Amino acid sequence: MLYTEYGKTGAKVSAVGFGGMRFDESLSNEANAELLQYAFDKGINYFDTAPGYCGDRSEDIFGVAMKQMAADRDKFYVSTKGMPVHFPTADKAIEAVEKSLKRLNVECIDFYHIWCIRDIKHYELAMKAGGQYDGLLKCKEQGKIKNIACSTHLPGNDILPIVEDAKVEGILMGVNILNFLYRWEGLVAAHDAGMGTVAMNPLSGGVIPKHAEKFGFLAADGETPTAAALRFCINSPQITIALNGFTTREHIDMACKVADEAKAFTQEDIERIKKNVSENMDAICTGCGYCMADLCSKNIPIANYMQVYNESILEEKDLDGMLDVMDHHLHWGWLVNRKGAAKDCIECGKCERACTQHLKIVDRLRELAMWEQHLAEKSQEK
Repeated sequence: MLYTEYGKTGAKVSAVGFGGMRFDESLSNEANAELLQYAFDKGINYFDTAPGYCGDRSEDIFGVAMKQMAADRDKFYVSTKGMPVHFPTADKAIEAVEKSLKRLNVECIDFYHIWCIRDIKHYELAMKAGGQYDGLLKCKEQGKIKNIACSTHLPGNDILPIVEDAKVEGILMGVNILNFLYRWEGLVAAHDAGMGTVAMNPLSGGVIPKHAEKFGFLAADGETPTAAALRFCINSPQITIALNGFTTREHIDMACKVADEAKAFTQEDIERIKKNVSENMDAICTGCGYCMADLCSKNIPIANYMQVYNESILEEKDLDGMLDVMDHHLHWGWLVNRKGAAKDCIECGKCERACTQHLKIVDRLRELAMWEQHLAEKSQEK
């Protein structure tokens, strides 16, 4: 297993992290807890969970495992989270930490995340006087948590204010071999500032293994696209931890094998992947962001919308399926902090002329606007 320091904290963490969001919910807490012990035996020492994961069972599953692993408590790190919108005051933040401590069966949480920053306003809410951050600082003073981190779904450049504020020890974000162009700026800035950087969804939420035949171009000789995607996050020096959601021992074995065998990525490797992704994903937006270089007079987050449209291509969903996808992204994902909407497009064509892949962006925005309209009509019917 590869190990590296998590930013400036002094914590030496495994390159592969255990993400507690993919447990088999048909199994008991005790059966699922065995996976954590197995992962620890394989060299994984960073375990991440959150309230609400897996039908709100994940922290309890961790609690079973943490009790069993108590003798080795100084050899692994536990991470959990709390949303500022749910715990907007210091007192509520402290209550949330204390509840997680009890569920996790630990006396101290190593990394506590200000969770799910989908809009910079969420971060500002956490940081206001008497808010979540102040509560977490008090918990840190009392020894209930060791480090404060941040979990965000913002695009790369929107993460920069958080990095510049320098109030957290690390940042957790969705980064993978398909979307890294979209978040790389923020990730590199965090790494260069001495923060720990954790990549969630290294397999693009399961899209890569599910559509392996479409992503063969990602892999080297004798390698699967899944292994290539894991290798990218595990072996990129800008990424401290690749956080994997594990359901079986085989999933753990694969990630650990990649960590044991793969060589570190160089900048030349990164440039090669950029070129390879751009050349082979002719219908899929790679998220390079050129379409958003102050071109749109209506402030439409075009690259964000194109990421949503990617799912219609890869998943081949029907209208109802895409409405569910759109609804998710409007409230939780790519489109939360949009200023302009797809329907606002005036079809000037500037984005298409800037697109390195020559995508029919205007046509896609027209279709995306139709999905949004369907959702609005459904909402009015309720």
